[in-house]
Amino acid sequence: MRKVVTLGHDATYPDPITLKVGDEVILTGKTDCWDGHTWLWAKGPDGKTGWLPDTAVEKNFRGQSIACRNYSAMELTCATGETVLILDETHGWAWCRSLKGMEGWIPLRNLSPQEVIES
Repeated sequence: MRKVVTLGHDATYPDPITLKVGDEVILTGKTDCWDGHTWLWAKGPDGKTGWLPDTAVEKNFRGQSIACRNYSAMELTCATGETVLILDETHGWAWCRSLKGMEGWIPLRNLSPQEVIES
């Protein structure tokens, strides 16, 4: 689905947390509620930190927090008027690909509500 950026967005973190399914995650206890969704501040196995949607981790039988999906906190810097392709959505954000091939998260509230129809 293609949408237009209605409000530009600048990526917050240059080298954020990235996880693969099964990675152990250290949850710091810091949480945030953003647009009604719960986010957790975490540290990955490589030492990188960042915000994770609360659905990206689960406890294993040992009580450790484990990534239950592949996840990258990379945000996409974009300008008003750009068209992006939405590949995934979670917790008020869309994983997008720009026309230049760059990928990352953009807040859904920064995107047009209607799909762009190619003619």
